[in-house]
Amino acid sequence: METRVCVIGAGSSGIAAAQVLHARGIPFDCFEVGSTVGGNWRYQNDNGMSSAYRSLHINTSRQQMEYRAFPMPDDMPDYPNHWQIADYFDAYVDHFGFRDKIAFRTEVVKVEPRADSGYDVTLRSSNDHGEPSEPEVRPYSHVVVANGHHWDPRWPEPSYAGAETFTGEQLHAHYYRTPDVLEGKRVLVLGIGNSASDIAVESSRVADETYLAMRRGAHVVPKYMFGVPSDHLTDSPLARGPLALQRLGMAALLRLTQGRVTDYGLPKPDHPILHAHPTVSDDLLTRLGHGDIAVRPNIDRFEGSKVFFVDGRAAEVDVVIYCTGYKVTFPFLDERFVPTRDNHVDLYRRVVSPDFPGLYFVGLVQPIGAIMPLAEAQSAWVADLVSGEGALPSYDEMRRQIRVYDEKIKKRYVASKRHTIQVDFHPYLTELTRERRASRARRERD
Repeated sequence: METRVCVIGAGSSGIAAAQVLHARGIPFDCFEVGSTVGGNWRYQNDNGMSSAYRSLHINTSRQQMEYRAFPMPDDMPDYPNHWQIADYFDAYVDHFGFRDKIAFRTEVVKVEPRADSGYDVTLRSSNDHGEPSEPEVRPYSHVVVANGHHWDPRWPEPSYAGAETFTGEQLHAHYYRTPDVLEGKRVLVLGIGNSASDIAVESSRVADETYLAMRRGAHVVPKYMFGVPSDHLTDSPLARGPLALQRLGMAALLRLTQGRVTDYGLPKPDHPILHAHPTVSDDLLTRLGHGDIAVRPNIDRFEGSKVFFVDGRAAEVDVVIYCTGYKVTFPFLDERFVPTRDNHVDLYRRVVSPDFPGLYFVGLVQPIGAIMPLAEAQSAWVADLVSGEGALPSYDEMRRQIRVYDEKIKKRYVASKRHTIQVDFHPYLTELTRERRASRARRERD
């Protein structure tokens, strides 16, 4: 089959893959359900998948988030908002000149392996009025999946006792946009991740009462330390040292700059720093210190308008916002084909499906840091494999490496669905660089 790549999604990872393929002269088509690029960073994206709220800003600095092939302008702030990031993505696509390779308002309905090689990709496009066309099937030699993993909300499983009879409103963070819906209300935010922190802070400014409930504690990292973005410090040589040294250094910096989270009423984390995704916020601890947010443990049950917590306390609540994360979902892939149970996907180096040659996943990682430079590096390796400049190891070796990765994850991070695709930014970038070099060496030996 003639080499032609299907790229699914035109978010931050999809356009990274498209840029690399375009630069290498590899034929490809990119398909995007919405009418423009940007994915999750396009506020009110008409693809229906964006989780961005109006006040959202990035929580890694622009220098860490930017594509290496297209740095962000120096006049952008350290932590741009979603409108600025969406404009940056537009500029990226137009600078490299591949917008015409993206088919907008086109949904990938199904991807199926062909009997010989490659994949049949079923497409369904729609016009400006949302009227769908008849499905169309196109053959591709390779498929790059870049549909993101922050769009399919994961609700508490199982749901809390009495939740179905709760008289107030229950909302997932995916659907939260502006704080006006919380004004004058008694609000409970469940979670201690970045979205939970942002929403609780916003709620505390307009709601009558704001509660922040959580299953476990978290380490809170400010956006600035000593007047510079905190990830500039964590991007120092210290961040490339042994994990124990990184932990000691980061813990010392946090203790020096803001004290202990328990000083602000948060529970003591049950894990060391860097063993779970940190919560990045300059505002949360201040609002806690002001008494504008009340901390509670996990929910036990609902009774009418009351929420009971596991410590026996209760609160009258009007709105519950679940900041409970997202499911890894590929609606165009049969679950028997690529299972995603508990957000776990078997991939070599977090990219390659060992069971289905020519199927790649870009951006399916959760780094402590930004995804964009990693997606860029993943795409460069994928382009080597697609073009024949690189080769994969044996099936058994890929499976062995997947088992090694799974064991490392169990030892390295807190057990949760969020950490099944977790990577450390610098070690993973180094891993990709080495793998790309090794894949080219394998091809030369063949």
